[in-house]
Amino acid sequence: MSQSYEVIFENNRKWVESKIADNPDFFHDLAKTQHPDYLYIGCSDSRATAEELMGAKPGEVFVHRNIANVVNTLDMSSTAVIQYAVEHLKVKHIIVCGHYNCGGVKAAMTPQDLGLLNPWLRNIRDVYRLHQAELDSIDDEGKRYDRLVELNVQEQCINVIKMACVQERYILEEYPVVHGWVFDLRTGKIIDLEIDFEKILKDIQKIYNLTSSDWVMSRKK
Repeated sequence: MSQSYEVIFENNRKWVESKIADNPDFFHDLAKTQHPDYLYIGCSDSRATAEELMGAKPGEVFVHRNIANVVNTLDMSSTAVIQYAVEHLKVKHIIVCGHYNCGGVKAAMTPQDLGLLNPWLRNIRDVYRLHQAELDSIDDEGKRYDRLVELNVQEQCINVIKMACVQERYILEEYPVVHGWVFDLRTGKIIDLEIDFEKILKDIQKIYNLTSSDWVMSRKK
């Protein structure tokens, strides 16, 4: 084995020792169950790790990552994660987090045949199509790139809100609430895009209501 691979197990040993030193029952308690308040849907990029940038501990965040933090309802992986988190873990917040300098978003802006990546990146190209007027009005390529990252997060948040399990639980419990974030690799800061969850819910209600209910008004009665 290469030295770089072996160091992982050495790091794990030190991590275990440090946790036990702080709390001898740490792993006993960790093995019992999980009760995270957060579902984090992020990019697979190795520079954007959920727990570290959030300052979260094991058991506090349920995580799903893929290229460019896409939520496609035809993707059984992401939809299964969301449904499990909403119905069984009872998370209170669903966070879609993109990041500036995202390779997936950059690839979607490039007129190039990328083989098996094409169908996946088409999700992001569709975001560009929906917001083409705004994006094409941005002369600076870097700023246009950053803006597409933000718009992609926004559209993926909408895709989460379209899901029946999210709609149904929100009516009953006022949770989960969907948030859109961008992680700025250049500063290390999380930027809250301040997605207006209830407004989006109301705006798309006519077309995407899967509950036969007035989503926003039902919970206020």
